[in-house]
Formats: sequence, structure tokens, C-alpha cells
Amino acid sequence: MRDPSPAPDGTARPQRWRWLILAVMIVAELMDLLDASIVNVAGPALEESLGASSVGLQWVIGGYALTLGAGLVLGGRLGDRYGRRRMFLTGLAAFTLCSLLCATAPDISSLIVFRLMQGAAGAVLLPQGLGLLRENFSGPELTRVFAIFGPVLGLGGIIGPVLGGFLIEGDFFGLGWRSVFLINLPIGLTALAVAAVFVPRKPGDRAVRVDLPGAALVALACALLVLPLNQGQENGWPLWTWLCLAASAIGFALFAVQQRRTAAAGREPLVTPGLLRKPAFTVGLGGIALFFGGLVGTQLVLTLFLQIGRHFTAADAGLGNLPLAIGTAIGGAVSGAFLADRIGRKVLQIGPLIQLAGAAVLWTELDGLDSASFSIWDIAPGITVAGVGAGMVIAALFGFVLAAVDDDEIGSASGVLSAVQAVGGSLGVAVFGSVFFARAETGAFAGGFQRALIVQACLLVAFLAITFLLPGRARPEDEQNGIAADPADPADTPRAAV
Repeated sequence: MRDPSPAPDGTARPQRWRWLILAVMIVAELMDLLDASIVNVAGPALEESLGASSVGLQWVIGGYALTLGAGLVLGGRLGDRYGRRRMFLTGLAAFTLCSLLCATAPDISSLIVFRLMQGAAGAVLLPQGLGLLRENFSGPELTRVFAIFGPVLGLGGIIGPVLGGFLIEGDFFGLGWRSVFLINLPIGLTALAVAAVFVPRKPGDRAVRVDLPGAALVALACALLVLPLNQGQENGWPLWTWLCLAASAIGFALFAVQQRRTAAAGREPLVTPGLLRKPAFTVGLGGIALFFGGLVGTQLVLTLFLQIGRHFTAADAGLGNLPLAIGTAIGGAVSGAFLADRIGRKVLQIGPLIQLAGAAVLWTELDGLDSASFSIWDIAPGITVAGVGAGMVIAALFGFVLAAVDDDEIGSASGVLSAVQAVGGSLGVAVFGSVFFARAETGAFAGGFQRALIVQACLLVAFLAITFLLPGRARPEDEQNGIAADPADPADTPRAAV
């Protein structure tokens, strides 16, 4: 599809099918997010079919997020150089192919390798979506797009276990757990066909140079961070795990130095230097890592608790996530439709407070459980309340952070934001999985869940503290396009200069 011809006044005509572009972006990104959580309920099935251990399960889940997060910054820059449409189609095709490979894995080692490859394909796919939306929408429409995009993606990741449980329990055509990957084939091929026709062509900037040494350095640092967290609990935290964690910190520090030197030498770094000088963006990244680490980790523990601790089937464990999904949908609707524009960053502070209240209710519910008569309704109130708070944050957080990004920073910003979210989720899987299994090995499943709630509470308190460093409101669209705010306006409530 060609770029639209100019209107008589010289401005670009709006894309006739741009809302279809939004639909394709959402479908493709949902595939990615669903695959990050859909295998949460596959633990017993993988153990029975492939002999997967608890560490193997953590690698199937966390390994995907690891390569996804490690490659996302590079993926964003590839979109800048070669064009976001081209890289979107490439990433979508590779992701669909890797899904087929995962479905045909003969053993757990092969599945882990294919999941790592799938995460790498997602790293090419994921950052292009946000950039394509910024290219095809602007002004009030862009605000509405993010109001739809954020909650849908947040809800998609939570619905993953529900869909996974349905597919595994249904055992359609005798495929069992393999169907959670095969479902991507018709979805991916359809999205690929629609995107090839309706996503407009826009050439990349071949002057952009891809910083391969920086990409290798950040990938190595991510691997050194996640590897010991996944293996430490199983191996008793030997010396090498602590050395890896220290080396990871050094690796990230070296990456920051290397990026500054690359920019100073006049070459293109992976991370656009201007991004790190924007408080709303840098502080928001820290908040995203904390928030999604806690959210993804707690969701995993909920599913493990239901399946391992209460012997739920995959379908029942998936349905056990419905209270969280319903709460998230309610919170997202309230935040996106009413609160975010009216009260600014306060919605990012009310959300975690509601989550903390939900965690407190859930703790009490777990403390008085009778294992003989347990049902999901025993813990549904706490889970639902926590979901409402999570939905309020998800609906506002992405739009708040992305509002600080200028058009020439889209590729780098999209990659960094998505990378931080993915690595945060991977760390959440490793940390929360280790915390839960440390108690579950002794049969104290409720105690393991309660310990995970303590970890989540600490992350939410840290996230709440970070929100006070954000500006009162997201930067408006006119400032993003270079129009200064009226100096007489309050700093935290800017408006367009007249």
C-alpha cells in the first residue's frame, strides 16, 4: 500500500485504513504477549510429556522474555534503518515460524531453544508496533489509540493462562500443550496478509548505523542477570551465581559508557542520548520494570499455586486468572476513560495503593484456607481488587512515558520501553518462581504464595515512590511536535501556546 497522496493544501491525507492498522498492531502484539504467559498453565503437561523440571519450566517462560528483552533495543533501531513496515513483517513471519517449531519440539531442551528463538523474533516485531502507530496517528487520535492500546495489551498478557488452560484441557486433535503454540499459525498468517496490504510503505533511514557492539553488550548483561536467578534456587546459590550477578551490573554500566562514547564519536548509539535526558521517560522506565516484574511474577505464582498446590487442571487454573483479568479490564476502563486525563500521575499512585489493598485481602484469604473445600472463589475478592489497581496503572503508564518521546526517537524509545518491560517480566518469573518453590518444596504452598505477595508489596511501594518523580501530567501533543508551552502555565499542567 502506497503512502497517501497529499491534500490540496499540501498536507498528508489521513490513512483511510489507519484504524485497521491499529487492529493489526494489536493482534500482532497480543500474539507476543500471550506467548509470554500462555505457557504458565502448561507446567504439569510439560512435566508429563517432556520431563520438564521446575527450572526447565522457568526457562521455557523466562528464557522467552530474556531474548525478547535483550534484543528489543536492537529491534527498534533496525526499524529506523530498514523501515518499520519491513521489520514488522519480518518479525511477524519469524515469530509465526518459531511458534510452529515450539509446537513440534521433541524434548524440553529443544523447546527452550525454540522459545529463545521465538523471543528474538518478538524483539524484531514488538518495537515496530508502537512506532507504526506514531507514524499513522497524531493529535487527539493518538491519545485515543494509546487509551485502547495499553489496556488491551495488559489484558492480553493476563488472558494468556485462561486461553492456555482451555487449549490444554480441551486436548484438541490430541495436541495437548502443543496447541498453545499452534494457535499462533492462523492468527500470524492472517495478520501478515492484512499488514502486507494495509500498512503503508515508508522507507527507513539508511544513514542510521546499527550499533552491533552495544547490542551484544546489552544482550550479554541481560543473560548474566537472568541465568543465575533461574538456576540459583535449584543449585543452592553457588559462587558462580553471585559472580554472574556482579558481572551483569558491570555489563550494564559498560553499556551506558559505550553508548555515551558512541554518541560522542558522532556514530548512532542504540539508545538515543536525548531519551535519557527526559525525566518522564527515564523515571517511567524504572516504574515499568518494577510494575511488570511484580505483575508477571505474581500471576505466575497464582497459576503454580492453583496447579501444584491445589491440583487444579490446566483449564481450571486458567479460569482462576479470570478474576485478575476482569479486575484489570475494569481498572483499565476507569483509568483510560475517566481518570488519566483528569488527575494525571495521581492515577499511577491510586493504582498501586489498590493493588496493595488487594494483596492484603489475598494474604488474609490464604491464611484461612481449608484445603479440603478450597475453590477459586475463596481468593477471588483479593485477586479482583489487585487486578483493578493493575489495570489503572497499565492504562496510563505507557501513554505517560511515550508522551515524552519525539518523532525522531520513536524507534529507540519503543525498543528501550519494550525491553525494560520484557526484562522486568523475566526477572519477575525468576525471582517469584524461586520464592514460591523454596516453600512449595516443603508443601507450604499457601506460605509460598504469601512470600511472593511480600515481594510484590515491596515492588509496589518502590513503584509508588518513583511516581512522585514524574511530572504532574504527560507532555501534551503540541509540545511533542515542537510547540512550546505557555511559560505562565504551571509546570505540571502545560497547555499549548496560543
